[in-house]
Amino acid sequence: MKFIAKLFPEITIKSRPVRKRMIQRLQSNLHNILKRTSTDIKVQGHWDKVEVSLEGNDAQMRDLIIDVMSRTPGVQYFIEVQEHPLGDFDNVFQLTKDAYAEQLKGKTFKVRVKRSGKHEFKSPELERYVGGGLREHTEAAGVDVRNPQVWVDLEVKDQKLFIVRDTFKGLGGYPLGSQQEVLSLISGGFDSIVASYMTMRRGCKTHFLFFNLGGAAHEIGVKQVALYLWQKYGSSARVKFVTVPFEEVVGEILQSVHHSQMGVILKRMMMRAGEKVAAKMKIDALVTGESIAQVSSQTLPNLALIDSVTDTLIVRPLVVMDKQDIIDVASQIGTYDFAKSMPEYCGVISDRPTTHAKADRIQEEEDNFDFDVLEKALESAQIISIDQIVEDINSHAKVEALSKVSDNQVIIDIRAPHEQEKKPLNMPGCEIMTIPFYALGSKAPELSAEKEYLLYCEKGVMSQMHAQQLQDQGYQNVKVFRPQVDAD
Repeated sequence: MKFIAKLFPEITIKSRPVRKRMIQRLQSNLHNILKRTSTDIKVQGHWDKVEVSLEGNDAQMRDLIIDVMSRTPGVQYFIEVQEHPLGDFDNVFQLTKDAYAEQLKGKTFKVRVKRSGKHEFKSPELERYVGGGLREHTEAAGVDVRNPQVWVDLEVKDQKLFIVRDTFKGLGGYPLGSQQEVLSLISGGFDSIVASYMTMRRGCKTHFLFFNLGGAAHEIGVKQVALYLWQKYGSSARVKFVTVPFEEVVGEILQSVHHSQMGVILKRMMMRAGEKVAAKMKIDALVTGESIAQVSSQTLPNLALIDSVTDTLIVRPLVVMDKQDIIDVASQIGTYDFAKSMPEYCGVISDRPTTHAKADRIQEEEDNFDFDVLEKALESAQIISIDQIVEDINSHAKVEALSKVSDNQVIIDIRAPHEQEKKPLNMPGCEIMTIPFYALGSKAPELSAEKEYLLYCEKGVMSQMHAQQLQDQGYQNVKVFRPQVDAD
């Protein structure tokens, strides 16, 4: 099987050295992800495309390749092709008929040929020959050049013929790692998640910075969504997840700052901390999910005062986006349910917050703030590799993980519905409930106190996180189900 990735259009207008570097980066990214599944998958970069090929017709491997290519930044779209030596016109027709005959039954069609290289014929000549043959020698309803039901797509490159079997939409954007690194302030809400995704799609290696305002459940949720984002859209690069404990900073603000100025000052403290973390990691830009006027701290005057505390570039991908548009993107990238169910903690809720903060007033309030508290928070920051979240969760896990199910125990499959449908949990003789992770909080009170519940997910990370969260809420009859994997 063979797939050809077509480049994001902005890549094709770059200078020759930049374009070459981006193609090499895209090739490397696809190779790094796909080799984890099979070392037999070959990835080759060319001037105008990247080819992915694998011997055989394994349906599962085909689905995996399609999935990876559809969510790899830098790919505008990709096609599944059959490759053959070019031969003469009749050879092209016979091969095309074999590939399309069934699909053309009772339908109108049009042949499209894309050609590159030196040939003694023009593309329209080949289109007419193949189209005429298909019209006479298949059960097609005829040719429709304006609105065909089936496009018969062929690509000719030098002495090779590529018969296009299917076309898939890509993510677009630049290859991950082709742009500079950024540090994204992520809270787990719709805005910060989508902002992080957008910088990843734009080619920036995106690290995550989380300010914990006082909730273990919130940190668990944010780690979970950051891990999801990385695994889905950025796993070709290693990034860091940074946690800064901000509970005491919030406490100091509550004691020392007038309530109307709290929101702006909290953001200024985050920017100060973000600047220092970024400098330590040798990163030149911070990313936030702010959008103009969405909340009081995001008016233009307030954003200007927030920015003034740092010389580090602050990137705001969502700055003029509407909230509904942001939520729609979250749905498209699979993070809607994460954000919707995210446990939140807001330690600074201003009464009549200012929408037009003044520099002298902010300075007056900050003069009362003990900046040693901020330094102490930074000294306690934890930095781990994103793929170590699994190990980090397990090393701090208090929840027992069981590999066998006993009487009076019920398995709860907490995977998303599409995961449950794609790969059902088959445990004959066991009672299994399906409650997606985002519905656990609302369904937990309905669980019987007379039974023990074992949470299950494929990799054991989300189940551990949510079991810990439920135990912290008093549900001591919740554990983790982690089935043994048979050795090959």
